[in-house]
Amino acid sequence: MGSEEEFVDEVQSLVGREVVLRDSTAPFEVDWTGRFGGPTPAVLLPRSTAEVVSIVSAARRHRVALVPQGGNTGLVGGGVPGAGEVVVSLRRFTEIGIIDPLSRQVTVGAGVTLQEVHETVGRSGLRYPVDFGARGSATIGGTVATNAGGVNVLRHGMTRRHVVGLEAVLGNGEVVSRLTGLVKDNTGYDLVGLLCGSEGTLAIVTKVRLQLTPLPSSRVVLLVGCSSVAAAMTLVGELGAIDGVEAVEIMERSGVELVGRLRDSTVPISANVHLLVEVDGRHADEVRALIDKRVDERVDERVGERGDERGDERVAVAVTAAQSASLWRLREEHTPSIQDRARERGSFPLKFDVTVPLGAIARFVVEVRRAVEDAWPSAETYLFGHAADGNLHVNVVGEGQPTEAIERLVTGSVLELVSRVGGSISAEHGIGVAKREWIGLARSAAEISAMRALKSALDPDGVLNPRALLPSD
Repeated sequence: MGSEEEFVDEVQSLVGREVVLRDSTAPFEVDWTGRFGGPTPAVLLPRSTAEVVSIVSAARRHRVALVPQGGNTGLVGGGVPGAGEVVVSLRRFTEIGIIDPLSRQVTVGAGVTLQEVHETVGRSGLRYPVDFGARGSATIGGTVATNAGGVNVLRHGMTRRHVVGLEAVLGNGEVVSRLTGLVKDNTGYDLVGLLCGSEGTLAIVTKVRLQLTPLPSSRVVLLVGCSSVAAAMTLVGELGAIDGVEAVEIMERSGVELVGRLRDSTVPISANVHLLVEVDGRHADEVRALIDKRVDERVDERVGERGDERGDERVAVAVTAAQSASLWRLREEHTPSIQDRARERGSFPLKFDVTVPLGAIARFVVEVRRAVEDAWPSAETYLFGHAADGNLHVNVVGEGQPTEAIERLVTGSVLELVSRVGGSISAEHGIGVAKREWIGLARSAAEISAMRALKSALDPDGVLNPRALLPSD
């Protein structure tokens, strides 16, 4: 595009030297996986929406590409430079407004972390129900840009459901500000909903108004052992019908054992497949009764047929906060443990975040492992995810770094299988750079054309995250 140095010099003159970081930019240049990234001529750290306007306007004049960045916890390369783009970090937008107890809403800066929101609103007896393992570093702006999901989607839905307003600078330099938090406001297009999930390609989000919920008085966590994915999914279907079930996570034996080895975590039960279930304490007895009944039925069936003992059909119930955290650690440490396993093998994981219809999950797990083995015989496949909404995380770790041909073969094999079973190639991580050439598996030509038209209208010079989301022409 244009001259990055002239652009950075102008930004410095407009908003001040302290906003421009020319050295020590390495932490902003590579994503969490280590797979994506590249050098940047500068990192810009604006402190206000007005400064973001100045940055975007200058970028248009100089035709310089910008990459908006939050906590840099993304897994698909959508928040890091790759072709010399200038990084715009929102980390200085850390203000948390006064909580409105009537509407149960709060306005926060884009750079506030998810954990900071949880802790702040929790002191008022409220809850922001979006949650996932990277809560300590993932920022609200980033979660809005990707429409993040997490562990509570079954009951509470994705991020978009909880965003009742935002402030953002469009790619044309204009500001959209809707922070009143009105629940009912049918006055034309829903720009707030549009920008949520747009991956920084249409606007840079600076402030967000969040809808909160009452904090449950208690929660109960259970770890359930199942003999197979099919048996687990039968139980998932029944659990999903019970009010108060917050999360149902699925993990295979290989992943749980990996976490136990690399994180020195205690695994209280041994099973081929584990379900981690969290439920509002008011509904815990109903959930426990269902699980105990199904476990006993399976045991009776197996004893009658083959004389087996209880075997995989076991349940561990957390009765203290520490025990709950220990059970959740088995699930939340999957991603870093797989990252460490890849380092052991001299590689990096190929990560796929997909949605599969619930009825197809058992078959998909078998077929995707077979497809990966055919494409990369040395690879290990780790599967886990949010069972109740069909979101599976497929992680592939081979021996040594994959060649470009192998990486493309594995990617095609996994994503094409997802498409064949009627799923989505991106459940919650976004498209980013990793999947943009495959978006046609999930979106029609008409839909992609409409997305391009939106991009052209709101970012006419293409300065915002030009390498993310939309496929290359």
